[in-house]
Amino acid sequence: MTDPLGQSQVLPYLCGLSKKGFEFDLISFEKPDKYSLHSALIESICKENNITWHSQKYTKKPPVLSTIYDLLKMKRLAKELHQQKKFDAVHCRSYIPAIAGRSLKLNYELPFIFDMRGFWVDERVEGKIWNLKNPAFNLIYKYFKKLEIKLFSSADYVISLTNAAIPEINKIRGESKNNISVIPCCVDDNHFNYNSISHNKTNELKAALGFTKDDFILTYLGSISTWYMPDKMLDFFKVLKSKKNNAKFLFITQENPQLIKDLANSRNIELSDLIFKPANRNELPSLLSVSDATVYFITPSFSKIASSPTKKAELLCMGIPTICNDGVGDTSKIMEENKSGFVCRNFDTAEYNNAIEFLITSLNNVNEKSRLRSIGQKEFSLASGIEKYYLAYQRLLKFE
Repeated sequence: MTDPLGQSQVLPYLCGLSKKGFEFDLISFEKPDKYSLHSALIESICKENNITWHSQKYTKKPPVLSTIYDLLKMKRLAKELHQQKKFDAVHCRSYIPAIAGRSLKLNYELPFIFDMRGFWVDERVEGKIWNLKNPAFNLIYKYFKKLEIKLFSSADYVISLTNAAIPEINKIRGESKNNISVIPCCVDDNHFNYNSISHNKTNELKAALGFTKDDFILTYLGSISTWYMPDKMLDFFKVLKSKKNNAKFLFITQENPQLIKDLANSRNIELSDLIFKPANRNELPSLLSVSDATVYFITPSFSKIASSPTKKAELLCMGIPTICNDGVGDTSKIMEENKSGFVCRNFDTAEYNNAIEFLITSLNNVNEKSRLRSIGQKEFSLASGIEKYYLAYQRLLKFE
């Protein structure tokens, strides 16, 4: 919960559902450095929203064995809590917690919600975390692929981030069931709202970051490792720079920028055109307000059909036109149906030029910002996500 994802994609849903009358016991495994910084805030949020937080120390090393150790702790704690409190259901986010949830279902007939968050097993391989040429990882992969079938088959209810993943989920389960809901990564559209940021604040930020009032600011938000394609994004920026000499590239990331700088040098991109700024969640809306456009390219793969980038929702609610690529969840369908961004089918100059033409057209429309925000609210508002979870609970627990 002390990671940014916990604060944007777990707690807001639980807080909203608690206001609808639910009580939660929340088990999470926290990294010590993040815990020391943010635990007081999380404790306060949980206390205010009828959530009992059982934070545990996350174990990172050695690989695999540390995960087994944390899983055993989770199963033991979940069992003890259920014996004390007699839960109505267990809601598990991703695969490892789902193993503990399935154990509660098998031992206590407790309704089990598998909130899958993506095809985790294949993500480990495609993200080059598990090398299948290594016999140990090959064995682990085969074990988890068998376990994946059991998790989906045992689940009384499944939550998927995308519609694109449902055919594969049904293939794994061996049948099509109606005990599934699609709930994408949603955001607090009150927080991500350009209307709450004054022009003066935006101009002050531009100046503080070293931009002039005439600069065209392309922004990338988030991690630059594993799944993201900074090389392709820099290629796009180079084409943009050839069209707009005043273009600058802002990276809002907490990661070391050296990789980007090395890639830029190899492409003869001036480092003075690149700005790097780390930010916490509270700072993001103001920082994003300086953007004219954004880009993110994610490596397309099998596992990515189940992905719903949180940044997509944040950028839409901020009214910023976006360039992205095909092959990631429902992104292409949503963007093309709503004309809310340009989807690159290829990573080449011709496609980048098409994307730039799209941007120019979008930015010439004085109503485009509000139109994009309304799409973000329709597709990804936190309120709609909470309501979908509520309906899923209602269907599973059969209450009025």
